[in-house]
Amino acid sequence: MLKACDDYHVPVLFEECMEALDIKKDGIYVDCTAGGGGHSSGILDRLSSKGMLISLDKDDEALSRCEQRREKYSDKNWELIKSDFSKIDEVITELNLEKVDGILADFGVSSHQIDTAERGFSYAVDGPLDMRMDEQQRLSASTVVNTYSKEELVRIFREYGEERFSGRIADGIVRDRAREPFVSTKQLASKIASYVPSKARNEDQHPARRCFQAIRIEVNHELESVEKLLEKAPRLLKPNGRLAIITFHSLEDRLVKEAYKKLENPCTCPRDFPICVCGKVSLGRFVGKKPIIASQEEIKENSRAHCCKLRVFERNNNEEK
Repeated sequence: MLKACDDYHVPVLFEECMEALDIKKDGIYVDCTAGGGGHSSGILDRLSSKGMLISLDKDDEALSRCEQRREKYSDKNWELIKSDFSKIDEVITELNLEKVDGILADFGVSSHQIDTAERGFSYAVDGPLDMRMDEQQRLSASTVVNTYSKEELVRIFREYGEERFSGRIADGIVRDRAREPFVSTKQLASKIASYVPSKARNEDQHPARRCFQAIRIEVNHELESVEKLLEKAPRLLKPNGRLAIITFHSLEDRLVKEAYKKLENPCTCPRDFPICVCGKVSLGRFVGKKPIIASQEEIKENSRAHCCKLRVFERNNNEEK
């Protein structure tokens, strides 16, 4: 069932996330990516006045939209904090907390960010080369496109976009920016399309899609933040607490899947050892080996849900050694 929200952002896998978190009415929860408050509202609806929700985001517009929901939840304990989710441990400490009952993270770019031309996230609408989730930071898409070396551009296109024409595209960008700098999303998207072979221009997706993803990841240090969250979040969970993460592309999903597997089975002993001698103890269990994906009904109503995957980890009662 698709959760009705507002024109800012429609949260994906809404009911699935609520079920995955197994929300206790007096529990403490963290929404690492508040966005417009869609998932946060769902958690608050299920909490009593004794419960607590901490919603994080580094986008000021997202936090402002959440603030507009305050009146509805005036009887709830709701902390809205500007922070990258990679600093979740610092946030928990500053609130004088040690552990929480559940953590949710949605790694997708919000509908509002994509649809707002001025934010520069989309190749479909013309806007400045920006792509900053935190508009106070200095690094922007313009800096990446206009100042990175050819080698750096090839690296991010290949690693973050899995773009098979990385070299050709980087060559074209470096050559053309010497004449005049890239200033807009449409300009960049059009040029990228001209750099790739004609056959590639006829694929189902826009030829600039992978490069735009790569630039966005670089600008916002997305994969570094994901890695830090995966390192910290499971250890902040109370016994039987759950970590629910939604990914939108293979790079993120691979990190989440591998992290969950290692948390469940951290043993480093050779397979032929009769007993474990490394002393590493499982931190919990990977809830369901297959990811939860959007229903056809949801995809029909919200096309951006077609590539999302939800994976869930549950903390056990063992202490780490």
